[in-house]
Parts: sequence; C-alpha cells; structure tokens
Amino acid sequence: MAHLFPASEPGSPARSEPSSSPSASSSYPSGRDEGGLPSSGDRLLAVLGLFTINRPAWTVEEAAEKLEVSATTAYRYFKRLTRVGLISPVSGASYTLGPAIIQMDRQIQLCDPMLRAARGVMAGLIRQVPEGGVLSLCRLFHDRVMCVHQVMGDNPPELISYERGHPMPLFRGAGSKIILAYLPNRTLKSLFERNTQAIADADLGRDWDEFRRLLAAIRRAGVASTAGDLNPNRVGVAAPIFDQRRAILGSLNFVVPQQNFDDALRVRLTGLVTVGAREIQAGMLAAAEESGASRPRVRVPR
Repeated sequence: MAHLFPASEPGSPARSEPSSSPSASSSYPSGRDEGGLPSSGDRLLAVLGLFTINRPAWTVEEAAEKLEVSATTAYRYFKRLTRVGLISPVSGASYTLGPAIIQMDRQIQLCDPMLRAARGVMAGLIRQVPEGGVLSLCRLFHDRVMCVHQVMGDNPPELISYERGHPMPLFRGAGSKIILAYLPNRTLKSLFERNTQAIADADLGRDWDEFRRLLAAIRRAGVASTAGDLNPNRVGVAAPIFDQRRAILGSLNFVVPQQNFDDALRVRLTGLVTVGAREIQAGMLAAAEESGASRPRVRVPR
C-alpha cells in the first residue's frame, strides 16, 4: 500500500515513532492482549471508534497514545483499516474515515429491511401533519437511539435533535422513551444502575420501582409523548416498531411545533404513528417471507 505512509522501509512507519517502554506491554491484565482488548477484531474496532465528529482525524502516534499501545502496533491497525478503505490518509500524516464507510451507508440505504419498509409509509404520513412537522425513523444503538431516516413536511425547522446519524440519549425524546419502555427487564435494570442520575434528570423515576412504573404506563399507552424534551417548542409522539419475535427494533416519531399542538392533533398523530409503525412491521414481515429468510440459529446481542 504505497499510499498508506510516505515510503521508507517496507512494513514500517516512515516517520519516527516513540520507543516502547518495557513496562508498556506488561501493564495490561494477564490473559489480555495489549490495550486490554480481547481480540484483534476488538482492537481494530477500537481504532475506528476514535473517529468522531469532535475528533475526525487521528495520526498513528495519537491513536497509539490514546489506546495505550505501541506506535508499531497502531501502525499495523491503521494499515489494515486503510487497505480495506475504512480509513484514508489526509494531509499532515492524519487519517479520517474512508470511502468504504460511504459504500456501506449506501448498502444500508438500499437493503436495510426496516428502511425499505418504512420509506413509502413515511412519505404518505408526512403529508398528513401540520406545517413544520418532521417524521423520523429511529433504532436502538447500544445504549442510545439513532435516527436512520427522516422526512420533512412543509417549512421544516432548520435543525432538530433527531438528525439522521446523530446518536441521542435513551432517556429523552418520544422516539427514545418508547424504545426504552419495551427493553427487557434485565436490560432496564442494568441501565438504571448505570444511569440513575440521568434517568432522574429526565423525570423517569428516582428509584427502580418508579422507573419501572413509568415505563409500564408508556407500554399501556402504546405511544410516548413528550414536549420540549430535546428541542424547545417541539412536541414528539412516537410508536414502537417490533421484529417478528416482538423484540423492540426502533420507533416511528412525529415531531411538530408545540404552538400547533392540541388534544385533537395529539389523538390524530397517535393514530397515524401507530398505524404507520404497524405497516412498517407488516412490510418487513412480508419481505422476509418473500425472500424465504429463515430464523437465525444464533441471535447476536445488540
């Protein structure tokens, strides 16, 4: 890969790198690889995880310091990721995410079952909401929620929090809370233990029992509604989207200006978003049956 680094010796970085101290490789727990990560795959993913909106570019040396590995090891990770296009070199010896990410995004846009089922449904629903309305399709992403598709009504707002690709907190916003309400009890317990203060700040309960009661109330309602939770003067109404086993996949979420919101509109949006979510589920099921997709023998945890 001649373009990976300026040429020097084959298989070695072209610029000077800090020498590894004797203690660097011995400071990690016994039985763990360098960096405390259990496998080479995890180490590569850790490198990709460094690239964020706040920090989009990294050098090999900077990544080595952050991951607590030698520069030689970090170089090897960068070389492998560059070879497949997941990162790309830019000026100043830095690297950014590469074109393979764009190719994967296109594949998601064309092939993702939930997206394919949702596009037509959402295009029809957005025409039935007031001016300034937005309709978002969200899905669970680790302990956050991410918008994966969005359609705008007439005169949409310049910016809302549920922007495509922007991870959002699991405890705020109708699109997040409806997903949260349908997570398994053991997952909720773990989330509560790790996020007690954030849950309290979101008015979702000061203790485990109150947290559970509030989520049960959302499940009974079948929708979640919020006002000003993420964006001032905006109201959200969201319904859940389930897979074939009734496990929560994501949510369909209307966001409208609060000034236009009244009881009549609340009832109307509740009906629209509920029917829309069911149509998306039906579309995914029909596509799965048509393709003859069989149930996987091993289910990978989210």
